[in-house]
This record gives sequence, C-alpha cells and structure tokens, in this order.
Amino acid sequence: MQNTENKESAETTDSVENKEPSANKEPLADKEPSANKEPSADKEPSAHKEPSADKEPSADKVGQMSEAVVEAATINASAAAEDASSAEEGPQPDAAVDAPPVVPDIPFSQFKLEEPLERAIKELGYKFCTPIQAQSLRYTLRGFDVTGKAQTGTGKTAAFLITIINDLLKNPVTEERFIGEPRALILAPTRELVMQIASDAQNLSKGCGLHVVAMVGGEDYKKQLAAVDSQPVDIVVATPGRLIDFLQNDQLYLGLVEILVIDEADRMLDMGFIPQVRTIVSRTPHKDCRQTLLFSATFTPEIIELTSRWAMDPVMIEIAPERVATDTIEQIVYLVTTEDKYKLLYNIIKADGADKVIVFNNRRDQVRKLADSLYRNGVSCGLLSGEVAQNKRVKTLEAFRDGDIQVLVATDVAGRGLHIDDVSHVINYSLPEEAEDYVHRIGRTGRAGAIGTSISFACEEDSFLLPNIEDKLGQKLPCVYPEADLLAEPPAFTRPSHFKDESKPSTRGGRSGGGKGGSGKPRPRR
Repeated sequence: MQNTENKESAETTDSVENKEPSANKEPLADKEPSANKEPSADKEPSAHKEPSADKEPSADKVGQMSEAVVEAATINASAAAEDASSAEEGPQPDAAVDAPPVVPDIPFSQFKLEEPLERAIKELGYKFCTPIQAQSLRYTLRGFDVTGKAQTGTGKTAAFLITIINDLLKNPVTEERFIGEPRALILAPTRELVMQIASDAQNLSKGCGLHVVAMVGGEDYKKQLAAVDSQPVDIVVATPGRLIDFLQNDQLYLGLVEILVIDEADRMLDMGFIPQVRTIVSRTPHKDCRQTLLFSATFTPEIIELTSRWAMDPVMIEIAPERVATDTIEQIVYLVTTEDKYKLLYNIIKADGADKVIVFNNRRDQVRKLADSLYRNGVSCGLLSGEVAQNKRVKTLEAFRDGDIQVLVATDVAGRGLHIDDVSHVINYSLPEEAEDYVHRIGRTGRAGAIGTSISFACEEDSFLLPNIEDKLGQKLPCVYPEADLLAEPPAFTRPSHFKDESKPSTRGGRSGGGKGGSGKPRPRR
C-alpha cells in the first residue's frame, strides 16, 4: 500500500503484551464460553502468561483445527432455524460447521435484532438469510468468534455488519467518548472493497446514529482525518496501509476496539498484507477481550494458523456452494490468436446485448493500453487499476453503475469485491493465472438470479491455464473458434489517446507525525 513500509511484527507486539484490557470495556453479556473453557466474565490475562496477538500456534494445534474443519458435522437448514429462534440461549458451537449449499428459509426477524437495525434491513428489501448469514449470525450475535469460508457474493458482508451494528446498539457507551477511538474495525484488501463495505454499513445503520469512516490510500488523507475528527467514530473500514498511516500519526487509537473483522484474509495473504495486519492487530485489545470475525474464500493451513493466532476458540463455518460457477452464467471460451484478440473484443462489444461489459486483463499496462484502444475506437469505457487515482476510480464506478459508460476495463485487484447490478458480459481478455481469480471475475455477472455471459479468450500464450480453471469449476468449458464476422477488422481510430500512465515515482522522506509503538496513550481530542 502507499506510504507504508512493512515492518517486522516483533517490533509491535510489545504493546499488546503490556496492555491491560480497557477498563470501560464490558465483555458481551450474552457471550457463552466454549464447552471446554470457563473464563470468568471479567477475566484478565494471566500474570504468568504473556498474551500476544501474534502467538505462534503449535503444529499440533494447527493440525487439530484443520482436522476439525474436515470432520465437522453438517448442520441442516432446520437446525439453523431452530437455533435462530432460540438465539438467547443457543447451543454451544461445534469446532466447525459445514453448512449445506441450500439457502435456508430463515427470516432475519427470528434473530430478534435491535429495532433500528431490523427496520433498516426491511427497508433494504432483505427478508431471508443466505447460508453464510444463517450459519454465522446464530453464533456471532451471541459473541462467539467465527472464521467463515464463503465465496464472494454469498452475503458475508451483511453477516458481519449486522453483527457489529446490533452489538453497538445493544451495548451503548454511556461514559464520555474521545475522538479517534473506534468500537469496531473492518480490514479489507482493496480500496473498492472498503468503499463497498462502508456503503453497505451506511445503509444498514441508517437511523442507528452510528458514525462510519472509510480509510483508503490514494484519496485525500485530510478529508479522511476530518471525518474521524468530526465526531466519535463507531466503525472504521480500512485498507491496512492507510490505517497504519493513521496509527503512526497518532490519529487513531485501537485500544477500545470491541469487534475486529478481517475480510478476504486469503487475498490479504496473497497480496503480502499480513505483516501490516499483524501490526494492526497488535494495537487492538487481546483476543480474549474482543470479538474476532475472519472470512476467507479458502481454508488453507496458513489461514487456519492466522485464525488460531487472532481468534478465541473460533467457530469454523464452511459454506460449500453446489457449483463454483452459478447456472445463471453462460460460459464460453474462444480459441483465438494473440493478433486477433482485439478484433474479437471490439466486435463482441459492438454486438447486440453487450450493454454493460467488464473486461479483465492481468497487468496495469495491458489494461491501460486496452482501454485506450477502445476509447480511440469510439467505445464509451472506463479504466480501473491500481495506478488510477482513487477519486477517478470512484467516479468511473459511479458512471459504470449509472450506465454512462458501456465498458469497464479492470485488473483483478481493482475489480475484486465489485457489486454492480445488470452486468451483461464479463470478458477475460487474458486468462487469469490463478483459477480462483476466474471464479471471482465471472461472479461480476449473473448476480441475483439475472442471466450473464462470461467470455474468455484462450490464445497461444495462456491456453495452458484452462485445465486448472476447469478443475476449479468441476466442469469442462466449451471451447470454440470465433465466427468470421467476429474477427472483422475494427475501424481506424477516430479519437486521440486518452488514458495515460498515472503512476508516480515514489518519493522518499519521513512521514509526518512519526510512528509509535502500541503502548502510546490515546490523544484526548474532543
């Protein structure tokens, strides 16, 4: 992330080891201990045991946790409904919950949510839970830590936001609060995902009187600071790099965080953000003094290890979809030469029915060049990549949502977590190197029961990636040669070049405000 250097985790753990749990933080009243552990309601970490957010788990423990996920009993929809109706005194959680792919018919009203939140959910038109919501809320609303495995688009964002908002409403702070002391923290790997989560949080907390602040790199730092300083903040949604900027400038204090959410942990791992996340976690209360929710698309050994470090006896919930790709998406692969790929793309975009198209390419320079060629050919298009300034990215997304531009050309990182209705086509101009990225790409279309089309180009340079994608999907993809009319020569460029390289050379020099360890005291800003 911008303006942030990765630091060794050892430099930041001292603050947690020497930090007493916040005096004004009450443990959740309805939180029940796990079956094999009976902590007292006001338990402090033992004097002879140094609590550390980054404690290394033993190999045996990681193995046991992985075993628990594999051997977990299946909980069917009727059991989920039964537990939801008795959320007040619900059962002790198993080590893992392997939820069925069938969407349970469980209304949100069964969870007895706080009235303002329940009203906001109704206004948004939500009636029934998705599987990840049904299986996680029955535990998270009672204060248990949860680690959830679910694909994008399954409703996990609403699952943890409902948990946060309900808890903050149920346990209001009566004493004086200071500026820059959030009660809930949500970490996400990309700017777009942070903005989407923050928008969802605003919608769900409508009428709840909660202050939500989004922190992302590439956007005006002073404006984000002004949002923090305007009133006591309840929920912070942030990318790791920008959050560390605030911490190092002593403008945010995480010692009173009651709920910590780490979304798309697998993506954090892939993008190298875990050292930064470790630094952030070390600034929050110890794991037995906060609720921790972690969500990932996969349960790799690394994710299991992170869960054991950061969560307290977490309930492992796995939502296994019936199919990796939904039946509402028509998938096709065109076998084409590298030389003919642009011709094919242009003619597909110009065909009837290609009303709202997302084109994915693997690198920033490829995305920029492709978007520029389309623009010069008279196509209304926008560019979404890490080199584009955040304010421009937001405007581009708004224009695409509103239908002002027809085509959005994006990289995987920039396109991760996009929730845009009525996307007619997703086109993989280049096949992704990771099969998981293919699933995320095509998931941008065919949403909410709508019909969508996924078109992939396989050329001599990347066709070898198809078998891995097919293994991930569990099905063969139809591979055909494009018809002659789809390879017709595009017209000559009619407009000048529009998309320039906006990446800037890095500037060296210290960051104002300096950095402090986690032992620093909160700055009393009123």
